[in-house]
Amino acid sequence: MFERLDAVKPALQKLIAALRERYAYASVLATAERFRSWKVSKNGISLSASGLDGGDGYVIRVFDETGCAEYSINAFSEEMIPEIVKEMETRFAAERAALPEGISPMPTAIPDDSPAVLKKEAKYEIDPMELGDEAILALIGRIREKGLKADGILDIFCGVNYSAERKIFLSENRDLDESHMWTNAYVGAMGARGEELKNSYRGYSVLGGAELLREVENDVDHVTGALNDLLRSEPMIPGEYECVCDPDVTGMIVHEAFGHGVEMDMFVKDRAQAKQFIGEYVASPLVTMHDGSAVDECATWAFDDEGTLTGDTVIIDKGVLRRGMCDALSAMRLGVKPTGNGRRESYERKAYTRMTNTYFEGGDAAKEEMIASIPYGFLLEEPTSGMEDPKNWGIQCMVNIAREIKDGKLTGRVFSPIVLTGYVPDLLKSVSMMGGKVQLAGGGYCGKGYKEWVKVSDGGAYMKARIRLG
Repeated sequence: MFERLDAVKPALQKLIAALRERYAYASVLATAERFRSWKVSKNGISLSASGLDGGDGYVIRVFDETGCAEYSINAFSEEMIPEIVKEMETRFAAERAALPEGISPMPTAIPDDSPAVLKKEAKYEIDPMELGDEAILALIGRIREKGLKADGILDIFCGVNYSAERKIFLSENRDLDESHMWTNAYVGAMGARGEELKNSYRGYSVLGGAELLREVENDVDHVTGALNDLLRSEPMIPGEYECVCDPDVTGMIVHEAFGHGVEMDMFVKDRAQAKQFIGEYVASPLVTMHDGSAVDECATWAFDDEGTLTGDTVIIDKGVLRRGMCDALSAMRLGVKPTGNGRRESYERKAYTRMTNTYFEGGDAAKEEMIASIPYGFLLEEPTSGMEDPKNWGIQCMVNIAREIKDGKLTGRVFSPIVLTGYVPDLLKSVSMMGGKVQLAGGGYCGKGYKEWVKVSDGGAYMKARIRLG
């Protein structure tokens, strides 16, 4: 896959050698990507080959003791090496010229370039491109037709998104090469209650290929059943309740509550309250939070876009905030080791500290046990969106379904829509039970900066906590 990168690799190594004659450190990130999406709905069929990852390109980065500079291009050949070397010199000169008169450049650490060699191939059963447009459209069309047979349905929409990407990171001592494939799918159902429209939506993801569609076809009844529940839903009565969160809602809380808040480029800018709480209890002892590549989901890479090898970062350990996640530049400024979270939307965008696979560990409680323990509260399902304020640790999320629990049993009453709010440590310190099976979902993207988007996954197990709903 993407053999063109093999052909250009020797010339990239010559570029690094030429840059090393002038700079203490030089690296190149080369990317190649293909994307395709398919969708069926009452509006017809749509196909697209335009994704968010930006396509093929190169990022050249250099450091010396006084600063760094980088340059991105969408084409490269050996003949371009002198031009690129000159461009990097121009960029360094421009940065120094921009400093106020009499101010010297600040000392800059040089990135770790300890030797590392890695070659990793994508694993999958069925390549969507080999399966072909006609077969995929026929399959999701059949899924749609199955959903339309349910009562109360105005429309069913079903889609598949697929991305295959290869990245090569080269420096003087590193040669990292990984191919990666993920597939997402989704089913949505739309119905009406009078003039009010209701929607239910379910997403699916795999670090792999079109084999995911087997799961989707078997799950249409879940989506249509949830829609019919929404068509008889009642408005939520605001208050603070004992709640059981399904793994998707748990994942949204993980992502919004302690995701962005522990991205350590925010520590550099003093824009995250978490910086002041390292080593302190910020959650229940039942809460342990991870980010990284210890699990296989859509955001799992063996190295990040700065050439840092990834791993498992334990952010909260039994309720204690241990550390954040960080990119290489933030790590240098804070005097810590990078965690492999330096990620770019594409070769045209800068690297930020970004989440990858973020989740809570499981516990030993059963979902049924959690429900049975609640005199009055709700089972929360179908998260739709969320946002947080890392500086003040506030959280606000939207959930589509709240199922009433009374005297330890589900009553059948459904409330919608739901706004979930609160102060993050209060919410997480209230966690009193954690389920055993951890599930992650990687159907979404996360935005940051000037709304650069990267693929993420999040999740956890069923979780019981006290939450403010409205």
